Amino acid sequence: MKYQIRHLTRYCYQHPVANSYNLACLQPRRLPTQELCSFSLEVSPTASSVYARTDTFGNTQHFIHLQPPHQQLAVTAYSVVEVLPRQQSLALDLTQPWPQVAAFFRQQQGYSPEQLKALLCTGPSRMIPVLDETKALIQSIADSTLTVLQLAQQLTDLIFQQFEYDPEFSSVVTPVSEVLLHKKGVCQDFAQLAVSCLRALGIPARYVSGYLETSPPEGQPRLIGADASHAWFAVYDPELGWVDFDPTNNLMPAERHITLAYGRDYADVVPLKGLLQGHGVHQLEVEVDVVPI
Repeated sequence: MKYQIRHLTRYCYQHPVANSYNLACLQPRRLPTQELCSFSLEVSPTASSVYARTDTFGNTQHFIHLQPPHQQLAVTAYSVVEVLPRQQSLALDLTQPWPQVAAFFRQQQGYSPEQLKALLCTGPSRMIPVLDETKALIQSIADSTLTVLQLAQQLTDLIFQQFEYDPEFSSVVTPVSEVLLHKKGVCQDFAQLAVSCLRALGIPARYVSGYLETSPPEGQPRLIGADASHAWFAVYDPELGWVDFDPTNNLMPAERHITLAYGRDYADVVPLKGLLQGHGVHQLEVEVDVVPI
């Protein structure tokens, strides 16, 4: 399936600001199951400088600097992405038992470069603490005979069944503890909750940001989420690598999930953030169009 994506982020400031330094994480990933056909970034007013870099996790980030005074900043990313079929017949029961995976990442040597990156996703991060409550939640289903992928699947089902999707409940800074307490949230909350649970057992898990086609093809059910953004998680198996799960929809992502970036938590993949010289309040507008082509 091929998609055309337009992602607009607009800041309107109460007073003119200057020397605005911004970091954008808006370029979709190139993956074995995802081809980036084209990408362009439009900045208004015209940026003083724009340059790209690749971060630790392989995401492409763009640094944007606006020096002259301005009262509005609009950054629009245009992408064309082709998502290829994933291996939906993956045998979850033939992967490694989760205690074996956790033990592998407790050792002190013998990691490949990719496994070292996975090791970064075994402990607490800025937005995803490892809590006694999340450990208790996953221990309720963590039978030692389960493979790491079976455990991730059962955790996905547990969150889907026991937590309410409520777009009015949370914001991007709502802590995992509040999601646990109220048993509600949105896709970002459920992804970070799942990551916290898996890391509580020492299993590598990462946060994945992206887009979701919410208008389904004829005959297929509508997925839960918003075109503006979507999030899910991935768990690491030393033999298979990273495998994705979507607890908001209780499924493994396929052709209707478009991967933007991934990291330890949301803070690693914020679509647009920055610093500026100025004062006063600001308004934020986000518009995203995901159109099959």
